Amino acid sequence: MQTSTAWRRIARVFLPFAAGYYLSYLFRTINALIAGHLSSDTGLGTADLGLLTSVYFLVFAAAQIPVGILLDRFGPRRVQSALLLIAAAGAELFAVSTGLASLFLARAMIGLGVAAALTAGLKSIILWFPKERVALLNGYMIMLGSLGAVTATAPAEYLLALMGWRQLFEILAAATGATAMLIYVLVPERIVLSTTSNPATLSSVFGDRRFWRIAPLSATCVGSSWSLLGLWASPWLMDVEGLDRASLVAHLFMMSIVLSGGAWVFGTTVHCIRRRGIGAEPVLAIVALLFIIAQLALILRVPLPSVLPWSAVAIVGTATVVSFAVIADYYPPELAGRANGALNVLHFGWAFLAQYATGLILEQWSTNNGHRSVMAYQVAFGLSVALQIAALAWFALPWRRSVASWLSAISFMAANVSNVVESVGAYENSVVLMPAEGDVEW
Repeated sequence: MQTSTAWRRIARVFLPFAAGYYLSYLFRTINALIAGHLSSDTGLGTADLGLLTSVYFLVFAAAQIPVGILLDRFGPRRVQSALLLIAAAGAELFAVSTGLASLFLARAMIGLGVAAALTAGLKSIILWFPKERVALLNGYMIMLGSLGAVTATAPAEYLLALMGWRQLFEILAAATGATAMLIYVLVPERIVLSTTSNPATLSSVFGDRRFWRIAPLSATCVGSSWSLLGLWASPWLMDVEGLDRASLVAHLFMMSIVLSGGAWVFGTTVHCIRRRGIGAEPVLAIVALLFIIAQLALILRVPLPSVLPWSAVAIVGTATVVSFAVIADYYPPELAGRANGALNVLHFGWAFLAQYATGLILEQWSTNNGHRSVMAYQVAFGLSVALQIAALAWFALPWRRSVASWLSAISFMAANVSNVVESVGAYENSVVLMPAEGDVEW
């Protein structure tokens, strides 16, 4: 009975929301592939292209607080299905748009429509699965969702050759509408009443010093990764690395594969170190440090295969697994939507600023045969790295209290990676997801 219940939960709760997040990631990263087509078909400049792509992040960020409140009040089923219909309408409008204004509106609608894609999935996991499985399932959720970034590379390139970007967006519009209906019909309702004497309000999140310790670091790293993978990786690889179209698509495909695998790595790592009594905060600091090192390797033109630092940049896009695991430890389930939404405001707000600002900075340098200079990219990327270093210093300020946990986490990640893989495989074959106390019957 327990095994049957667990698989029903996966089929009726986990997979439908994973499909919604998959579409969100696909919409987020598809412009990196179609940027050249958009520029040639509509005459968009570099700054316009940066603004068009980044408006997704701006609207997404602006919607996070109200979306979080709606998720806590009405549940993920109704909120996610309604918003995905807006995304479907936006994708259809994008497919038929010919000017910047209509493209801008369509992209904004898509951003609003998928604004709950991740937080609704995380909320559903918290509602329907035991707490000790949350980090692991968050990793699987983001891993499956980030396959949208994989789809936005070689598979989408193949479809573009067959039908063009407008027809591709028409297919995305139909798929998004179908997913909205799937979630509404298949996912059951479940509302959790407050279990604490304190009211579930945003002030509980924004007034918490723990939140403001983690938020700047998570936002500057995750948001920058999204900005780069979603748009600016492609121009760098063509202008600086000199890649042709086929090599560019191959690089983006490899980066997206690493991105998807990163969610699984982060989820299993957090799950395993928690079983050893170690929190997720040290993992976030380690990931941020590696991210900074990878960007510096690009900026300083360290003689490495470019796919290596770019893969490190990509994998940080799934470090939300770590950030939201920390948030899940901080706040009760009835506040999960607001807390995740508050953090996502900063994730996507920074992604918007980084993506748009990069375009503005790059335009300060003239092009040579359609390519911008290495110095332009070094300045644009370097400013972002400087802010990440400052955020890491702020996060690590009370280091005396946590140095033992940090060293233990570093030791685990460095010495026991193979053990993690083996233990996770054995764990998945032997563990049955147990229903949380008080669950409704299926």
